[in-house]
Amino acid sequence: MRAGTFVYPWDVVGDPAAPALLADLGVRQVTLASAYHSTRALTPRHPRHRIVTAEYAAVLYPPDPARWSGHDLRPYPAGEWAPGDAYGAAAHALAGTGLEVHSWVVLAHNSRLGAERPETSVVNAYGDRYPWAPCIAQPEVRAYLVRLAAEAAVRPGAAGTELESCGWYGLAHLHAHDKTAGVVLGDAEQYLMSLCFCPSCVRGYEEEGVDPDGLAAAVRDALEPVWAGGPAGSLGAFEGPALAWRLRCARALQEAAVGAVRAAAPPGFRVLLHADPLPYRCGANVGTDPAHVLAVADGVVTPAPSVAPFAGRARPSSVVAANFPVVTGMGGSPRLLADDAKRAADAGATELRLYHAGLASNADLTAVREALRALG
Repeated sequence: MRAGTFVYPWDVVGDPAAPALLADLGVRQVTLASAYHSTRALTPRHPRHRIVTAEYAAVLYPPDPARWSGHDLRPYPAGEWAPGDAYGAAAHALAGTGLEVHSWVVLAHNSRLGAERPETSVVNAYGDRYPWAPCIAQPEVRAYLVRLAAEAAVRPGAAGTELESCGWYGLAHLHAHDKTAGVVLGDAEQYLMSLCFCPSCVRGYEEEGVDPDGLAAAVRDALEPVWAGGPAGSLGAFEGPALAWRLRCARALQEAAVGAVRAAAPPGFRVLLHADPLPYRCGANVGTDPAHVLAVADGVVTPAPSVAPFAGRARPSSVVAANFPVVTGMGGSPRLLADDAKRAADAGATELRLYHAGLASNADLTAVREALRALG
């Protein structure tokens, strides 16, 4: 089974041993970040550093001034953590080992954009803004994300792309110094806290025949027991027109982004979306209708437990890549990878993705190497 792993440019640039180490894992593909959100990342083998702090969401290559001229929303070039064309340098080094390089593009997750342009952000039913979550219902935001997808995906030498956060982002963020775990929020609570009430969404709810003020009040009422320690209850009242509006926005972004990438890409360029089969989910793996997303893109990358709903809607040519965390310190189980991968294949997975070779310890990588060899 074809396997690929995620990597940052800073895992490779400045470390001459990194490309050969990755090739020796037994993967055929490296999914290399070209546009990424802010993060603090460990680099356990790099000869020059151990921690990289990416201070804000940025593109890891020089953006094309002509593409962005005249547009208010535009990507931020990376700072010292990925100077110049860090993506290009890393891709060239990896390709020299025979590894196939695909770009990794994070779209609707950008805290700097929300801080500098707060009106672009998701607004919850209490009026709180989520600066890390651009609202994809806003035409200017959607146009920016589509333009970014095409540029960041189709980098020189890339054979394909994987688009992350190509849909709604919401409350869950993994924010620096996060202090939101005092009340446990399940799927229903996360969804309710992620419904947007910015002016664009208010108009969208009205188009669906929903009173926005009444919907916001109903969300607050449904969440009131949660703050006292109880459950929010069923999502039934919020899965009609409100969800229909959100799905319409997500589909519009996905169709436009994939179309823009394909228009800019050479023949045979593969476009995958990070996706979840539950339509109300927000975040890196955006909620989708499996039949729709597999008709739009060449396939999906999805957490291993979510493989079956996509496999049941896949065309013969569709990619259904099961994504496994392989960093023990981040909850991964690399020593169980061979058995887990076989179960994913039985559920319909056609490929594997491993998160994340740059962050993993030497012991984790040894376990990955052994598992991939066992799988053949």
